[in-house]
Amino acid sequence: MADTTLKLELVSPERLLLSEQVEMVIVPGAEGVFGVLPLHAPTLSTLKPGFVQVYKGGQVAESFFVTGGFAEVTPSSCTVLVDEAIPQATLTRDYAAQRLAAAKTRLDQAANDDDRRLAAVAVASAEAMVQAAA
Repeated sequence: MADTTLKLELVSPERLLLSEQVEMVIVPGAEGVFGVLPLHAPTLSTLKPGFVQVYKGGQVAESFFVTGGFAEVTPSSCTVLVDEAIPQATLTRDYAAQRLAAAKTRLDQAANDDDRRLAAVAVASAEAMVQAAA
């Protein structure tokens, strides 16, 4: 049975969001979305904004919108370190629109290049969030 599941750990800066055995994980890699099954080849990937989908019982059991981060895959585990994770059930159009408006305001008020760069990343993440909530 060890070859039919893998250990998934989904970690945000605030806390461990998920730590359990799963059948498959779909991850929004920077080079494209990829699936992780047991015995997957070792992989490191940066993440782009999108959904991490957790499969159990042959279907999506949980889904989290992530704004970015990293994934480390081994044959027996997948560790996903995220900047932020929002359960799909709580990702509404209103929430995404508010995040986008706040990010655009932050970009407009940026005082220097570093602030502009961080604000531009926040705008891109919020735009992806709006697309995902649609």
